[in-house]
Amino acid sequence: MDIVVKGRKTEVPERFRKHVAEKLKLEKIQKLDGKVISLDVEVSKEPNPRQADRCDRVEITLRSRGPVIRAEAAASDPYAALDLAAEKLDARLRKQHDKRYSRRGSRRLTAAEVPDHVPGAATLNGNGNPVHEQESDGVPTKKIGSLEVKGEGPLIVREKTHVASPMTLDQALYEMELVGHDFYLFVDSETKEPSVVYRRHAYDYGVIHLSTDPMVAQAPPPAAGGTLGG
Repeated sequence: MDIVVKGRKTEVPERFRKHVAEKLKLEKIQKLDGKVISLDVEVSKEPNPRQADRCDRVEITLRSRGPVIRAEAAASDPYAALDLAAEKLDARLRKQHDKRYSRRGSRRLTAAEVPDHVPGAATLNGNGNPVHEQESDGVPTKKIGSLEVKGEGPLIVREKTHVASPMTLDQALYEMELVGHDFYLFVDSETKEPSVVYRRHAYDYGVIHLSTDPMVAQAPPPAAGGTLGG
């Protein structure tokens, strides 16, 4: 397995590539996860001078036969950012390694048991009213990615698409910790519906389940063309 280093809107010098190979020891990583498939390092630069202390960002993505592990950090130079991201990756690898053995024989939660084990679990319903952004005439509109943005930013849009396998709530919480995010979108293996787990306070978590409104699902599509009125 090789380490793939790439830059996003920036050049990656050969010296940095060598530093990555020295910093991310493949032998050490494979001892913690023997099923590693690929290890990608992406370097990006923030052009905003107000963020000079965090202008260089490094994101490390480790893919294996298990869950994806991701660690990212920003600093005033790419070498410092790599050091911080490597420390996070090592901590998450060790956590996964320890949990892999401690979880043997343990039972996973079912959806019915969520309220008893996850404080503050939340469920979406159809009682809320949709909120529509007010439109004002004369405000310029620009397209960023798949979104239309009115007025001035700043707005940073990063669009990603992931292939998702259905999983339990317990597994979703576990994978959220591995990628180091405050939320995790997944497909519930019991309901087959999209759900989100998120961090609340300290070690409390919440969960949001989405279900299709049967009235909307059964409504016929609008006819093409035609006019309103009698």
